Amino acid sequence: MSHDSSQSPPDLPDLPDLPDRRPLIAFTWLWVGAPLAYGLYELVRKATQLFTG
Repeated sequence: MSHDSSQSPPDLPDLPDLPDRRPLIAFTWLWVGAPLAYGLYELVRKATQLFTG
């Protein structure tokens, strides 16, 4: 059995139009990222106070 690379893959069925999820993904990253960034900022600020007096 030989492999013929000139054959194209079978046609895939058309997928239904899906809604654009990029705004939801951006909102989710902000929902999680903003408190995380604030927490890291506070951690660094308080650790600096702890070690510098």
